[in-house]
Amino acid sequence: MRAVIQRVNRASVKINKKEISSISEGILVFLGVEKEDSKSDADYILDKIINLRIFEDDQSKMNLSLLDVSGEMMVVSQFTLLGDCTKGRRPSFFRAEDPVPANELYEYFIEKGAAKVRNLACGKFQEMMQIELINNGPVTILLNSRPIGKE
Repeated sequence: MRAVIQRVNRASVKINKKEISSISEGILVFLGVEKEDSKSDADYILDKIINLRIFEDDQSKMNLSLLDVSGEMMVVSQFTLLGDCTKGRRPSFFRAEDPVPANELYEYFIEKGAAKVRNLACGKFQEMMQIELINNGPVTILLNSRPIGKE
C-alpha cells in the first residue's frame, strides 16, 4: 500500500463541479492499494499517518502528530500511485489491486481512520475527482507498507 500525504490548511473534493467533502487543518491522504495488500498494510499506513510528527509545536519544530493537533484527515483513492514508469513512456499499473478488493481495503481504511480522528472526509472510489488543497509548508511524504523494490 502506498500513500502520499500532504499537510494542508484545507482540502476539498468535487465531483462534476459539486463539492462532496472537505476538511480544514490536517492531512490529505492519496491512497494506492497494491496487489496482495491486506488489512495489516492498511493498519500500518493509518498508524503511521496519524502518529507522524509533522505538525509544528510552539517552537516551530515538527514535533506534533495529527492526533496531537486534533487535525482532520481526507482520504482519496489513487491507483496511479502504483504506476511503474521504468519501461516506455506510458505508466503500467500492473501492481495496482483490482477494483473490488481495492475498494474493500479503501473502505476498511476509511472506517478505521474515522474511529481515530476528529473528522475524516473522503473522495469517491473510481470517480473522476477535482481535488483542491492549500498546502501547509509544504510538507509532502511518501509512505509504503513494504519496502520499495522488495517483493
